[in-house]
Amino acid sequence: MRDPLDLKGLNCPLPVLRTKKAMKSVPRGETLTVEATDPAAKRDIAALCETSGFTLLSAEERDGVFVFAIRQAG
Repeated sequence: MRDPLDLKGLNCPLPVLRTKKAMKSVPRGETLTVEATDPAAKRDIAALCETSGFTLLSAEERDGVFVFAIRQAG
């Protein structure tokens, strides 16, 4: 299992751009966990998944940190 992608403290558009870049190295069917503090990441990460074919497995907030589990297409 890979370490979470830590995007805490970054503001829009960096969380979604770095998530998109990181997903390029995730093998098909594998999952990436992303942690972000920017509230816009909730909307942006969901939109990225929808337009890129990734599956957003979960999106939750834990003590001000938004945690996303994203599965690579395939």
